[in-house]
Amino acid sequence: MTLKLGVPSKGRLMEKTFEWFGARGITLERTGSEREYAGRVDGIEGVNLILLSAGEIPRELAAGRIHLGVTGTDLIQEKLALWEQLVEPVEPLGFGHADLIIAVPHCWVDVDTLDDLDAAAAAFRATHGHRMRIATKYHRLVREFLQAHGVADYALIDSQGATEGTVANETAEAIADITSSGETLRANHLKVISDALVLQSQATLWRSRTAETDDDEAAVMEKMLARLT
Repeated sequence: MTLKLGVPSKGRLMEKTFEWFGARGITLERTGSEREYAGRVDGIEGVNLILLSAGEIPRELAAGRIHLGVTGTDLIQEKLALWEQLVEPVEPLGFGHADLIIAVPHCWVDVDTLDDLDAAAAAFRATHGHRMRIATKYHRLVREFLQAHGVADYALIDSQGATEGTVANETAEAIADITSSGETLRANHLKVISDALVLQSQATLWRSRTAETDDDEAAVMEKMLARLT
């Protein structure tokens, strides 16, 4: 048996993750072509590299099919109900920083806070006969956040890409999305609600609470975590 480490399979997240492990004496390497999700680990024995999309890693950790995995805080908390029972954070990696925020059109001059948003949502429904639409792919996180802050009369609609454009395209009145610099929001004439920081996210190394380990795997885990934390 070997310890299974899940890492994002492409892009900047994969490259930065490889660099982070490499700086700690563990070399992760992709093998084969770009279409082959195969890799290897050098610098420590008994670890198998599993290349997955960042969005798949929470599921694989929760199911116990991988022992360790690198993915964003946002994906863990969005995709896993009761995530604290399924995974535990081992180490933040210091990259992939992004904030999950709620934004509205810049021309909504009277809407700056969540209380303002609640009032605007009620007025919108009274005027238009349907709920104000908020486009997002983070349904769990946004719904729980808005409920906790007393915002009602909204409907979450699914958006898996180009979420900032939904307001201009008139398929939503507001959005909830990840942002790092805010440039895309400004380019789409959107502003962040001042007290609507839903979550601060970054790439993090997570450990599965459900994955079974034999004595050899437990020893490898202890040795590996000693190198990484």
